[in-house]
Amino acid sequence: MPITLQALFAPDRRALQFAIKTLIGGGLALWLALRWGLEQPAWALMTAFIVAQPLSGMVVQKGLARLLGTLIGTIMSVVFMGLFAQTPWLFLLALALWLGLCTASSTLLRSAWSYSFVLAGYTVAIIALPAISHPLTVFDQAVARCTEICLGILCATAASALLWPMRVERQLADQARAAWQSGMNAARATLAGDGQARRGLLEILGRIVAVDAQREHAWFEGGLGRQRARAISGLSQKLLMLLRIARSVRRQWKQLEPQESKQMLHWMIEVQEALVSADTSTLQALRPRLLDASHDPQISSAQSYCLVRFTLLMDTAMAANAALKAVEEGKETVDPPRTLTPHRDLSLALVFGARSALAFLVVSCFWLATAWPAASGALVLTCVVCSLFASRENGAQIGMSFMRGIFLAVPAAFIVGQILLPQWSGFALLCMGMGVPLFLGALGMAKPQIGATATSFCLHFIVLVAPLNTMKFDVATFFNSAQAMVVGVGAAVLAFHLLILRNPTWHGRRLLAATLHDLLRLTRRNLRGAESWFGGRMADRLLQLARHYPELPEPARSRWDDGLLGLDIGDELLHLRLSLAVAQAPVSAQQRRYLDQLEKVLEQGPTASNAEALAQPSEEFLKTLYALPPSDAVKLAQGAVLQLQNSWRAWCRQQEESHGLA
Repeated sequence: MPITLQALFAPDRRALQFAIKTLIGGGLALWLALRWGLEQPAWALMTAFIVAQPLSGMVVQKGLARLLGTLIGTIMSVVFMGLFAQTPWLFLLALALWLGLCTASSTLLRSAWSYSFVLAGYTVAIIALPAISHPLTVFDQAVARCTEICLGILCATAASALLWPMRVERQLADQARAAWQSGMNAARATLAGDGQARRGLLEILGRIVAVDAQREHAWFEGGLGRQRARAISGLSQKLLMLLRIARSVRRQWKQLEPQESKQMLHWMIEVQEALVSADTSTLQALRPRLLDASHDPQISSAQSYCLVRFTLLMDTAMAANAALKAVEEGKETVDPPRTLTPHRDLSLALVFGARSALAFLVVSCFWLATAWPAASGALVLTCVVCSLFASRENGAQIGMSFMRGIFLAVPAAFIVGQILLPQWSGFALLCMGMGVPLFLGALGMAKPQIGATATSFCLHFIVLVAPLNTMKFDVATFFNSAQAMVVGVGAAVLAFHLLILRNPTWHGRRLLAATLHDLLRLTRRNLRGAESWFGGRMADRLLQLARHYPELPEPARSRWDDGLLGLDIGDELLHLRLSLAVAQAPVSAQQRRYLDQLEKVLEQGPTASNAEALAQPSEEFLKTLYALPPSDAVKLAQGAVLQLQNSWRAWCRQQEESHGLA
């Protein structure tokens, strides 16, 4: 069955509950707005549908973000009108710059609170554009729109919290267990060197980023939600560490001679089996055996390094188990976790901001040139679509889904608003006429595959019907508004098509430069929170590289390897600094000298001529480490220095193979 027919005629229980809650929240907002005689009750109804989310915490968080953005947009609309009311061109130019700034800021923030910038962008257009011919009324318009929007937020939040509440924190346990299981599978596949290691790596990175994104929503669901949110941060941190240690073990394994790896094969098999079961007692029983084996004088240094890293992998796996238990039980973690830091791309944010500004200016020129009365509605809709979707790489596709929603809304709104409602009277019949299409639209909103089209249908259906205490029925105005919607969304989609980054090679170069910059900072950054800072940013970059990987020509697919090798070097650098901190070795001066030399090498970048640049600094620092009293932490530091040198050499050679000696 097609997904649309399934959503409308065979919905599941959660979709029905979501549609009923959304309809009740919107109906309550509309009734109160009509009862209190607000100027445009449709905004209260639309707001209830805009903030509707299947989970209660998401509604509260999105409602607060929308409220904050609305207040900022309200203030800025009054400011812009006060400054530029007599100069329309300057007013429109200032509004275009503000819209571009808000779009760029929402792209950079990479948080659920980025929705505040979205609202701050198009609220100015909603309030100021209708008042441009009557600037003295802008304050009244601002108060009215703010009141209507706040009413919709409150009604939607109340309906979601009271009717079949589905809390984010209750689903976090399932999502956390799925992420934990993916982490264990990815660690095992990394150790085995499976061909599916890349897919497993992407799966665990995607799950970590996804489950960490839910943390902000759970924060608004009481004490238990906040505790689980903190525990989720700890689990994300431990899973990234598990992935890092597993890759370091595999790198160390590759350094073994064939005879040495054959002697160590039974340990590798036992570790993989322990990760498959992932039972804490099994991991705890294997750890001391690995540690004792690493002290065997008959094995080589490379084998000893490998066994010590196996031990560290067991410790990390047990820490991940404890973090998962903390999420499931809603308990505080032992060590205060750090939230993942996302990768923020300034150049991409500027491009997306330019999208919004360009689309707005094009429609503004059309408005000034034609003096079409309905063009102000097109301009408002351009602002809304650009604010919502210009910060997404697939903005053009989402914009076309929005357009499909308009084409579906026009005939439905015409039948209800121009044929049925003129013959009906009273709020009950109004609810009946509007409720059936909106209920079907809400069922579609519950399906992510058609969510954009369904949301667009609901919003534009409400705009075209325009419920008021004293209804006005005018076919000419109706079709003018419908044309304005098509023009507004069409201009936004055109801007998305004109300003789109189709060059994945450029993406790869930017991400490589950002990775090198982070590696430079990692040589000096405080170790507190460094794991989450570097791991979160690299997870974002690897996911972006993987998204562009299929579009790259075969020679340019080395950008994915650039990301992995940059991740490996950062992991070894963290590993070295953490090991020396645990060992409390008196090597601060030598360590600083080595890190300074490493920083200079990283500044030059991975080139063929730079492959042996770390050889001498590594040799000198290893002499210092070999002179220290033996311990497991010192042994890990020695292995990290060797792996840093090997990973850097591999990165430089990979650049030579991909891009030539030059």
